[in-house]
Amino acid sequence: MNIKPIKKFGQNYLIDQNITNKIVDEITPLTDDKIIEIGPGLGALTSKLYNKSKSFTVVEIDRRVIEFLTEKFPGINIINKDILKVDFPSIYKSKELRIVGNLPYNITSSILFRLIENKAIIKDAVFMIQYEVAKRITAEPRTKDYGILSVLLNYFFNPKFCFKVSPNVFKPVPNVDSAVIHIFKNENLDPILNEKLFIKLVKASFGNRRKTLKNSLKNSIFIDYDFSKINVDLTRRAEELSVSEFIHLTKLIQPGINEK
Repeated sequence: MNIKPIKKFGQNYLIDQNITNKIVDEITPLTDDKIIEIGPGLGALTSKLYNKSKSFTVVEIDRRVIEFLTEKFPGINIINKDILKVDFPSIYKSKELRIVGNLPYNITSSILFRLIENKAIIKDAVFMIQYEVAKRITAEPRTKDYGILSVLLNYFFNPKFCFKVSPNVFKPVPNVDSAVIHIFKNENLDPILNEKLFIKLVKASFGNRRKTLKNSLKNSIFIDYDFSKINVDLTRRAEELSVSEFIHLTKLIQPGINEK
C-alpha cells in the first residue's frame, strides 16, 4: 500500500525486519499479555505481535491506514485516536499493561509523562525513540544529558537502554539516530512521597539549568516557600542531585506546602 508518512504525525515507518525482530525479542510477548502498540503505521511491528497475544490493541491516529490494518490483521482491536487522549484504563481491566511502539519523536516526552500518569497499571514499555532522548532518560547526575526525564523516569520506572538504531532502517530516513529502551515498573515507590509535588519540584529545579537550585526554585511556583527552614545545600545545581536527593528534598518541604 502506497501511503506516504505525514510529517505532522512524526511518522517514520520502520522497514527493517532485523530491527523489528530485535524489538520483539526484547518484548518477549506471552499469550496472556495485555499489549498496546502506539502508532503501528503499516504494521511492521504489529505483524510480529499480532498472533503472540490474545489481548492486542493498536492506537493509530492516521485514518488512512485503518482499513489497511483491518484487512491485514483480521479481528485486531484498533483505536483511531491521538495516543495523548486515550484512556489507558478503559482498554483492558488490568494492572499489567505492556505498552510498545515506534513513538512519534515530536510527542515522545508527552507520551512518557502519560506513562507516569498511568504507572499503576503499566507493567513495562518497550519504545523506539530518538537516541538523544534515550540518552537523557538513562543519564547519570553531573552529565549534560541529565535532566527532568532522567530523574522522573528513574524514579517511577526502571529504564534500560537496549540498543542504538541507524536512521537507514526508516522510511523516510530521519536526520537523527534512534534507540530502543525498555522501561520496567518500579515496585518500590516511596509511599510517603507526594508524587505531584515531586514532579513539580524536579521541573522547577531544572527550569534554569545554569542557575543554582536556590535561584531556580525562587523563579518558579515555589517563589513563596522559605527554603531557609530546611537543611539542604541549595547552592548546587539541579544536575548535581541524584534521584534520591530529589526525593529527600521533596519530603522535607512537603509539610509546608498544601499540595494534593
